[in-house]
Amino acid sequence: MAVDIRIPPLGESITEATLVRWLKDDGAHVDVDDVVLELETEKAAMEVQAETAGRLSIVVPAGSRVEPGSVVGRITEEAPAERAAPPAERAAPVAERAAPVESVAAARPAAPVEAPHRETPARAETPARAETPARVPGPPRAEPPRPPKTTPHDGDGRSVAASETDAEREPMSQLRRTIAARLVEAQRTAAILTTFNEVDLGELMALRARHRERFRAKHGVDLGLMSLFARAVIHGLHEVPILNARIDGTDIVKPRRVHLGIAVSTPRGLVVPVVRDADDQSLAALEKAIGDVARRAREGKLAPGDLAGGTFTLTNGGVFGSLLSTPILNPPQSGILGMHKIEDRPVAREGQVVIRPMMYVAVSYDHRLVDGEQAVTFLVRVKEALEDPARMVLEV
Repeated sequence: MAVDIRIPPLGESITEATLVRWLKDDGAHVDVDDVVLELETEKAAMEVQAETAGRLSIVVPAGSRVEPGSVVGRITEEAPAERAAPPAERAAPVAERAAPVESVAAARPAAPVEAPHRETPARAETPARAETPARVPGPPRAEPPRPPKTTPHDGDGRSVAASETDAEREPMSQLRRTIAARLVEAQRTAAILTTFNEVDLGELMALRARHRERFRAKHGVDLGLMSLFARAVIHGLHEVPILNARIDGTDIVKPRRVHLGIAVSTPRGLVVPVVRDADDQSLAALEKAIGDVARRAREGKLAPGDLAGGTFTLTNGGVFGSLLSTPILNPPQSGILGMHKIEDRPVAREGQVVIRPMMYVAVSYDHRLVDGEQAVTFLVRVKEALEDPARMVLEV
């Protein structure tokens, strides 16, 4: 009995995927729940597991474009004797089947191979040059001037042909092509504007230092900066909900909940999984949810639904050392907050110059929907919540 391996549903509006690679060889044994292949859609990478145990037959090779529901392989149930046989014995019949071909080839007498003998006519048998009327050499002809050949060069003075030998070419993955298309779409369709501010994180970091161990002991999860920033963003969106809205044609869609996108860098590219109902979760639940989607994103285990329905995005370039940047909107959302590197800097406090842990923050927004006053107010509310964390608890 054979069980088909079919491409699962890929998510809303996604009609095809790339079969990136098979993780098992054709003819290999697989167990139930073994991951047998990897898919990549325009939004994420995902894995397909075996629904039964048996022998794998690959129908569609790696690199092919596949649609939901299409059969790409089969798993055939093995006979008890075949399952019990060690791998070497299971491989024996294959060698035996190949043996007759080799023996037939070996049994054929090798025909002697003789180099073809060609008699090349002697030079004396060719018409003598003397029989051709001799030409009287005349004055040398003047060759018309020709421009010297030129080779295109790159900026370093090397020829383009030479520089190409130092380069590698590889096709863009479906995910990378989609990222590129969406970024261009965001810049083409939205009126993106960015406003900046800086945050003194001294009080927030002191709060973490005081309560981090007790928080971890009680909730089984670390008290991370991302969850605290997420809570500050939610606080700001409650004050200025238009940044949680989006444009749909000639309508404005205003979600009642905050579905927070978390930008995650993966080996395949940037993805933005969504923490749903983030505004209805405790700080510990937020930390767990953010950690979970980030881990599954890096492992390539996100489901298509994990990437849909976000209303606002949070991205942290500070983990890579970025001091300041202008984040690009994640369509169709109207707002994104960019975090950056925490850096000790001299600042003025009550007439004194002191060293404080500072971070630049940036919010990019769709100016078609969000006015500058609203964007600045939102960012100031986020700043206030981070500099005085009690505001997030007391909601003031």
